[in-house]
Amino acid sequence: MSDHYEVVFSCFLRDDTPESVMAALRWHLGLDAEFPENLDADEGQLYPLLDPDNHNSCLPGGDVVSLRRTVREFTQSGERYEWELFARKDWLDDSILYLRHLLDLLAPHAARPGYGGLFRNFYGTAVTVFTFRDGTYEPIEILG
Repeated sequence: MSDHYEVVFSCFLRDDTPESVMAALRWHLGLDAEFPENLDADEGQLYPLLDPDNHNSCLPGGDVVSLRRTVREFTQSGERYEWELFARKDWLDDSILYLRHLLDLLAPHAARPGYGGLFRNFYGTAVTVFTFRDGTYEPIEILG
């Protein structure tokens, strides 16, 4: 029997995030069908990790994903945009091994330091929050 994990990404990415990263992210979200050239299938990235599967999700309300370009600030030189990412997904324990691939993909492009998301075992009390800072990420376990 597999363990289930709730995985949440809730962050903003810089507007100048490279197209190769955005293509990989859209593929992981299930928004693009074509496998991106910059992903390495040899590292286990064989299927989209954030593609909603509401038929098999154990989450109340099902899986949710959203990626949109949004105005974050109005400046004297015009509007400043960022990519808003929100994903809440039910992962089986086999998939949790690939979480670092997504974090490695996103961390260098986080728009600001701080909260990036979390993951937790459905039946446990501990939550692991990950934060973005200086192009990398740090997991922080919070015991419940």
